[in-house]
Amino acid sequence: MGKKTFKGISTVTLHTASHENDNYSHTTPIYATSTFTFGSAEEGMDRFKGDDKTRLYSRWGNPTFTAAEKTIEALEAHGLKNEQGEPLQVKALLHASGQAAMTTLFFSNLSAGDTLISHYSLYGGSQELMQKVLQEAGVKIILIDIHNEALLTETIKANPTTKLIHLETPANPTLQCVDIAAVCKIAKAHGIKVSVDNTVATPYLQQPFALGADFVFHSATKFLNGHGSALHGVLLGKDLELMHTKVWKWHVLLGGNSNAFDAYLLIQGMKTLELRMEKHCSNAAKVANYLVNHPAIAHVNYTGLATHPHHEIAKKQMKQHAPLISFELKGGIEAGKKFINAVEICTRAVSLGTVDTLVSHPASMTHMSIPKTEREKYGITDGLIRMSVGIENIEDLEADLAQALAKAQA
Repeated sequence: MGKKTFKGISTVTLHTASHENDNYSHTTPIYATSTFTFGSAEEGMDRFKGDDKTRLYSRWGNPTFTAAEKTIEALEAHGLKNEQGEPLQVKALLHASGQAAMTTLFFSNLSAGDTLISHYSLYGGSQELMQKVLQEAGVKIILIDIHNEALLTETIKANPTTKLIHLETPANPTLQCVDIAAVCKIAKAHGIKVSVDNTVATPYLQQPFALGADFVFHSATKFLNGHGSALHGVLLGKDLELMHTKVWKWHVLLGGNSNAFDAYLLIQGMKTLELRMEKHCSNAAKVANYLVNHPAIAHVNYTGLATHPHHEIAKKQMKQHAPLISFELKGGIEAGKKFINAVEICTRAVSLGTVDTLVSHPASMTHMSIPKTEREKYGITDGLIRMSVGIENIEDLEADLAQALAKAQA
């Protein structure tokens, strides 16, 4: 089948990987090999000199990685045009985890003496990487209220060494949203690149490249895989030369490559992305409306609620509201523990984006490494519960929530 431009997301996820299959297998093969052979010395030399490093050594690339990368490229660039009006081309690099992909992003763009600007309410691992690794490597880290455009501009002017602005929107776990287009406009005026963590929204709901981003990042472990079966991270960029040279070099030298079996699981998971996201989003809207009216709940964070402070930003840049919710119980941490212990259908686990509903306690789990004063400054209180809404029957979910909340109030 020749390469085509597909109109629908499901067609993209089902058929893009098939282009990377030379042996007529119905499903993408798992190339479980550390290295690749060549027929002659000349052929080996040509491969090392060429642009395609996927058939040399699996730390450098692998055909199964390529199939997953091509699918994610097609998703993030779906329907988009470049400045010349041609279909947008982007390059993806598959990693062993989201943290590995983020490490490549930061180290390929920042050096000692440079400045990184980001915002409050980041995923705990991202903030730790910034403040405990990058900072020790000599990169200045500035976290600000990035919604304040005047403050962002002032911060850039006061820090002319700024090379990158990193956004996470919607952010985990408060669902803070950042106006990607507004930040990119300011950044572009000052020659600064912008990266966007699109893990929670996925390219099905939000396409940061359409809004001016230079890089897009995913913990593909989450919604892209969708089944909690493997770890993955992916970094995409629209500067193809940069991605194929400097970024790729950092990627292979840091050694954060994926493996063929996990890449295969990611390809299989992405085939149902559209179907899953529709059900995730539908359930999340119903669960949020159930929770916001429950007497045991003090506050609900969900961008689909008009009361969410960034509701309008989310509406502007996402097709639907992402299926992640967090909420505060009136009984605080003790009620939160009772609730988590009482759930019967919801799964007690960290992570998010799996087909089953996951509940966790950010303050003691995903964000435990962030000092309490910092956490509370951006809404991650001791009583906050995070819920990644799955695709279960909504009546079963609501019944489970009802009995668990009743026990939390007892």
